[in-house]
Amino acid sequence: MAERFRLLIAQWNPTVGALAANAAAARAAWDQGRAAGADLVMLPEMFLTGYQTQDLVLRRAFLRDVAATLAQLAADCADGPALGLGAPDLVGERVYNAWHVLHEGRITTVIRKHHLPNTDVFDEHRLYTAAPVSGPWRLGPIRIGTPICEDAWHPDVAETLAETGAQILLVPNGSPYARGKHDTRMQLMVARVIETGLPLVYLNMIGGQDDQVFDGGSFVLNPGGRLAAQLPAFDSATQVIDFAHTDDGWRADPAPRALLPDEWESDYRAMVDSLRDYFGKSGFSRAILGLSGGIDSAIVATIAADALGPENVHCVMLPSEYTSAHSLEDAAAVATALGVRLDTVPIDDPRAAVSRALAPLFAGTAPDVTEENIQSRLRGLLLMALSNKFGAMLLTTGNKSEVAVGYCTIYGDMAGGYNPIKDLYKTRVFETCRWRNANHRPWMKGPAGEVIPPRVIDKPPSAELRADQKDEDSLPPYPVLDAILEGLVDRDMSVAELVAAGFDPATVKRIEHLIFISEWKRFQSAPGTRLTGRAFWLDRRYPIVNRWRDSGRG
Repeated sequence: MAERFRLLIAQWNPTVGALAANAAAARAAWDQGRAAGADLVMLPEMFLTGYQTQDLVLRRAFLRDVAATLAQLAADCADGPALGLGAPDLVGERVYNAWHVLHEGRITTVIRKHHLPNTDVFDEHRLYTAAPVSGPWRLGPIRIGTPICEDAWHPDVAETLAETGAQILLVPNGSPYARGKHDTRMQLMVARVIETGLPLVYLNMIGGQDDQVFDGGSFVLNPGGRLAAQLPAFDSATQVIDFAHTDDGWRADPAPRALLPDEWESDYRAMVDSLRDYFGKSGFSRAILGLSGGIDSAIVATIAADALGPENVHCVMLPSEYTSAHSLEDAAAVATALGVRLDTVPIDDPRAAVSRALAPLFAGTAPDVTEENIQSRLRGLLLMALSNKFGAMLLTTGNKSEVAVGYCTIYGDMAGGYNPIKDLYKTRVFETCRWRNANHRPWMKGPAGEVIPPRVIDKPPSAELRADQKDEDSLPPYPVLDAILEGLVDRDMSVAELVAAGFDPATVKRIEHLIFISEWKRFQSAPGTRLTGRAFWLDRRYPIVNRWRDSGRG
């Protein structure tokens, strides 16, 4: 009879710093594995601590608590399958990103990460020591190689493991979502399988942590790159993977293969999940936001309703003399369609009071953007007062186009604790609204159907801070602006390259200037969902004070 090996993989959602809760989740996965007759229960990279820990992992008191929790978990899981999970490992003065195997009441194997990612959102050279490549380890009839996350993105670790006797590869990951990321992971893991001739299990975590969302999508590959199992994206899942020893080596039996969402659904799911987990893991359950009748606040209200439930979303319309009648109507229509609470708090009286207070100091000056921004800041003040009084987190609603060029008011419409559309360009906001109107999924807590009226999507965007104001009074049309921003921000193109692509030189230079002078605003902005590999914060780090500008000479 052929030798068999049973693995249970758990694509689950840890919380950074919640050691007891994460250990309880690991124990629950182990219980499932024991009931299923598994030989090994596998959890993702850094599951015990949550990911990413950032500088928390530099605290020795934290590492002592991690070690004590890990030891207790090993004792609790003594009578049953082995349990593998990620946690930092302190050896002398060195800290490693490690994956621990617990079996028969003790830690039997520690695999330490060799390649430390130091790009985009990762800064692991700051936190960890790069370890030598760990060799294969044995469990029952099988020799296992375990490249931890980044170790599998390079060929050397997997090749070394294969050459030193590994028979399967188990890859625990904490790989955050970015648009198109699943295809990249799949291509790289297929390459590892082809290079080594070994089956491979790619296990990713799920859940939101600050700006990042871990999107699961775990999978199993047999030699030749054949897909043996596919777990869903974003959803919590466990799966038994059975391996059989054949004349050609170990092979995974076929298992269910989930369908994966397209990029529009994936982006939207990432925004919903990140907001839900940011609230839940921070201790908040209710959201408040200003609902202006415009498209940005409409999609944020929809995301909040889908994440938290309409009953936990409070929208406030804060009209001024410049607020149009159709904005009032559109805000009411969105709130009604979503089933969220809507209150109206006019700002005319507070604005008059501020104008009177400043009149002696403003005497002899002409009205300008200062008076416009007072309106925005009054709205921010009133919304924050409601947030403080009733314990609901304020959401801010600026899209990536506005955040990039500073078309937003610091301490005004930028006030708030989270921004789910911070990495979504305006042109994608339009399409995302259309997608949500046409699609509903079981994970959405908001209602199905057309929740954002077409007029909200189709009307010319306006901040309504002065008479007859339109965004295009200050900015190029959004298709032009976003194309330039994608070049400058997402692709690091030069001014000369964009001009060669057909854009007006003066416009490109102006947008570049606006990006640079708005760095100080972004430095103070609320965190928001990361959707791309060039989100504002950890992906793109520029000095606040910066006098360099691209000459455009190529």
